[in-house]
Amino acid sequence: MDTSALDTTTRLDLAATRDFTRPGAGRERRRRLTEHSRRWLSEVWDTGAREVLGAREEGVALAAVGSLARGDSGPLSDVDLVLLHDGRSIRGEDVTALAERIWYPVWDSGARLDHSVRTLGECRQVAAQDLSAAVGLLDLEWIAGDPVVVSGVRQSIAHDWRSNARKRLPELVETMRQRHERHGDLTTSIEPDLKEARGGLRDMTLLRALTAAWLADRPHGEVDAAYDRLLDVRDALHVVTGRGRDRLGREDQDAVAALLGHPDADAMLTGVVSSARAVSFALDSTMRRSSQSQRARTLRVGPRRPVLIPLGYGLFEHDGEVVLGRGLIPSGEPLLLLRAAAAAARRELPLGPTTVANLTRDVGPLPTPWPDAVRDAFLDLLASGPGLVQVWEALDMSGVIGRWIPEWKAVRSRPQRNAVHRYTVDRHLVETVVEAAARRREVDRADLLLVTALLHDIGKIAGVHDHAVEGAPVAATIAARMGFSAEDVDAVELLVREHLSLIDLATRRDPQDPQTVRALVATVEERADLLEHLRTLTEADALAAGPTAWTSWRARLVQELTARAREMLSGRRVVPAEPSDASEVLTPVALENLLVGDPYVTVSVIDGGARVDVADRDRLGLFADTAGLLAAYGAVVRSARLRTHDGLAADTWYVEVPDGDLPSPEAFARGLRQLSTGDRGPLRSLERRGSGVQRRPGEAGARATVVPDASDDATVLEVRAADRPGLLRDIGMTFARFGLGVRSAHVATYAGQTLDTFYVTGAGDRPVAPPMVAQLIGALMDACDAVVSG
Repeated sequence: MDTSALDTTTRLDLAATRDFTRPGAGRERRRRLTEHSRRWLSEVWDTGAREVLGAREEGVALAAVGSLARGDSGPLSDVDLVLLHDGRSIRGEDVTALAERIWYPVWDSGARLDHSVRTLGECRQVAAQDLSAAVGLLDLEWIAGDPVVVSGVRQSIAHDWRSNARKRLPELVETMRQRHERHGDLTTSIEPDLKEARGGLRDMTLLRALTAAWLADRPHGEVDAAYDRLLDVRDALHVVTGRGRDRLGREDQDAVAALLGHPDADAMLTGVVSSARAVSFALDSTMRRSSQSQRARTLRVGPRRPVLIPLGYGLFEHDGEVVLGRGLIPSGEPLLLLRAAAAAARRELPLGPTTVANLTRDVGPLPTPWPDAVRDAFLDLLASGPGLVQVWEALDMSGVIGRWIPEWKAVRSRPQRNAVHRYTVDRHLVETVVEAAARRREVDRADLLLVTALLHDIGKIAGVHDHAVEGAPVAATIAARMGFSAEDVDAVELLVREHLSLIDLATRRDPQDPQTVRALVATVEERADLLEHLRTLTEADALAAGPTAWTSWRARLVQELTARAREMLSGRRVVPAEPSDASEVLTPVALENLLVGDPYVTVSVIDGGARVDVADRDRLGLFADTAGLLAAYGAVVRSARLRTHDGLAADTWYVEVPDGDLPSPEAFARGLRQLSTGDRGPLRSLERRGSGVQRRPGEAGARATVVPDASDDATVLEVRAADRPGLLRDIGMTFARFGLGVRSAHVATYAGQTLDTFYVTGAGDRPVAPPMVAQLIGALMDACDAVVSG
């Protein structure tokens, strides 16, 4: 017998003779290594058993656990063996003697050996006390000896595992969490631990264990391919280092990449990250399914009806996930997919796996330009907050992001070797969006801020010298495809090109030097709005990069330089002109109705929602009543234009209706008539459910400001606030309490934030007196930030 059959040289030779670049070669290599190891161990058994037991082998056997049992041993993986016996058929001293005749040849070969000698009862006892041992014994495989002994142990361990799954699942989750904290995340580390880190090989073992507990089936297909790719990297690491290590150090990455046929180490790491993401995503969803299965097994009194919380658009929250309603057929509808994603992200819930599969199955590329409703829904998703991260991952893993934004594939899972960055390029972009969303009230156009945040590093691809300069035209192309106007596309291109300029000027030059201030003003092309966008993007980018990228010192310098540039640009602000044309609303039919004192309403279905035109006699509180009535019917206001003409109000509202259809024009007009008489009945449903929302920690509050010199005969107010049901009614009620009329208004919602400009007048249709304006500003901010319990 060759006692060196498991030594380093032999196993490396077996691995090195297999092509690492040919598809399927890794599985074949591991199969050959496993067969070689098992064959040699069987020979070791035969020799030892003949010496100790003679021809008798009943009641004793040699079994493998770990990678050898699973058939995925690496060239220098440990050898994990268990000598099993029934405790009756063989004497204790013979068991000891047989163990020595097996362990010593393995030690002599130089292989790392983990060994134990146990009976069935001892195996069950160890599995009950040690979670890792229980998970390992689930993979138990026969090598030699009496197969009945191995089969009995395997069946008993599997039975115990299933029986105790409810009790052991929390322990499994906690052990996994602690391991991930110790070893980090394979998707974010530059020197990852291929085995123990989150998304690594150990997590695939947990997936199998959850399946063995009959709690949930695990995903297949892509996750199995990802596991094979991680094993290939592990095998290559063993070969190039000559050691059975699992940490992929920087010093070994070039050699590993070359052996695997990658052009460079970054391309290899990109593959590692993509594979780890697939494993992590599969583990998260399977853990969730397992927890749901456990809750379903809990004894309940009464009928077992699912608890469904309606979210609008035919979507529901069920068992901690967002799911499709019964009978809803998505048929590749991107708008429904985006609405479901935004609903899940806002509540920091995952999308149900079946829901993701159903919604993405037939979704293809979007037309150019994107439909307005699709773009608005996409921006709502970007504005959803921290929950965006897990929902975006689900969409990205499904392939939808790559189909809608093909340029995303170039930065997907791409590592960043800058010590400041803690995430891959694509994850950093999503984290920047989350940070920008929390600060979107600081800019005029939250939609441009969020799109720029998503695309600011889109130029970070292989071989690019200046990713900001190279990425700017790419971002502009994407923004144009999304359907933004030419002016907005230019703004996105500028912000991407200059997204590092503010921090560079602030930290590398004197912020107090007029030349530095003029350089910043020139960078934003003397536009005050772009200055605020650039400042907010700079902060969001730094915060998303890591804790060392945004210090108090850097924040102070950026703020100081921005303030000086803001002062230089004062007076250059563009205010929306007061809308005046009312002819499209004050039609002859509408005027005929108004002559007899009845409001006139029309409702037109448009892409993604409806247009509601309202003509009525102007009165105090009309704006609040109309906005409140829309909210009571469940409408979400996207934009509006309001104007008065000779005492007549002509208002156009563009809305979405998540919960169904708007009422008929006649019912809407009837509601306005009731409200004009003081009957609050039409608004009771809104008042019952409440309209407020809790502001997230660190999120800026509402802002209300006076726009000076914008009108000679009205006071112009700009209000920025997080959009919510009933917000516009609360603003309108505030104006009414102060006795102010809304002469005209621009109402717009960008990515979950309203940016509204109101032309209001006081007594005698004159501008509001300054003392009242100060009180009004405070009241408006209080009204926007109010939290009303439902």
